[in-house]
Amino acid sequence: MSKKFKILCLLLTAAIILTAVINLNTGFLSLNLHDFFQNTAQSQIAEIRINRVLVMLLAGISIPTSGFLMQEYFQNPLAGPDILGITSVASLSVAFYIFCSYDLLIPEFLQNSFLSLSAIAGSLVLMLVLLSMSNKFQDKSYLIIFGFLVSAFAGAVVSLLQFYAENQSLKNYILWSFGANNMVTRNQIYVLSILVFVGIFFCFKTIKPLIGNSLGTSYAQSLGVNLNQLKILIIAASSLLSASITAFLGPILFIGIIVPHFCRLIYNPSKLWQQWILNMALGMLIMLMFSIIAEKTQIPMNVISSVFGIPVILLMLLKQNKV
Repeated sequence: MSKKFKILCLLLTAAIILTAVINLNTGFLSLNLHDFFQNTAQSQIAEIRINRVLVMLLAGISIPTSGFLMQEYFQNPLAGPDILGITSVASLSVAFYIFCSYDLLIPEFLQNSFLSLSAIAGSLVLMLVLLSMSNKFQDKSYLIIFGFLVSAFAGAVVSLLQFYAENQSLKNYILWSFGANNMVTRNQIYVLSILVFVGIFFCFKTIKPLIGNSLGTSYAQSLGVNLNQLKILIIAASSLLSASITAFLGPILFIGIIVPHFCRLIYNPSKLWQQWILNMALGMLIMLMFSIIAEKTQIPMNVISSVFGIPVILLMLLKQNKV
């Protein structure tokens, strides 16, 4: 482990701790330290802020990791869970669940689980389609065009569902799509943590095969890399990580693209183990910063991520065009 990587990790860790503390002190009311550890009149507000920090940390781990896996597998810096349509299809699955289950009597403790399962199922189906299409396209960049088409189709279907939806269902979907990080409860965080842990475990299994895959398919096979198993692990990890966050926080766009891009700029892109760690650390920092901005300005999380991400992606395209 190089000295530069250790310094980067220390700086990012210090920045994460600082932004987490600022997050806990950001809101309409000022809290004291004992509000977080004792049962006081403002303990519930303190718990909401703790939940907010925890869910931002989970999102910062999940979304960049999903984008990192996609980019390394497709060898395309513009690949990601949102660009390839995974987030859009997860949103469509959630929309079907919200609009079609309004009249069903579902216990409250099961509603959030079904919401998450619907998002994961939708993204899993799309990932299977994407990976099957990758065998037919000689140029994998065509998958990005395919992803845009899927996103447009999913958006059209969601608009149709909104047109015919009941008022309360429409309101619930709009509130979900805003990405309200203050609405996530502690029980939801437990469920989300399990999903993220499983996704991270699958990701851990993919890093070593991805190193061989980055050197070429023939070379990877000569090293004993099981390409079919790698494909399945990529499907499982990317779907779980991106869809679980989308289910609980709504669509948070572009973070899965720009964070891996920044990590490749600040450290050697060929060292995938270190790149993965940097992606998670930088992702947590950025999501905590977005949370502070969202609390200060009352702007939805997905709007902030889009305003931040779109100019970065445009600069990436311009830079590639010059090369």
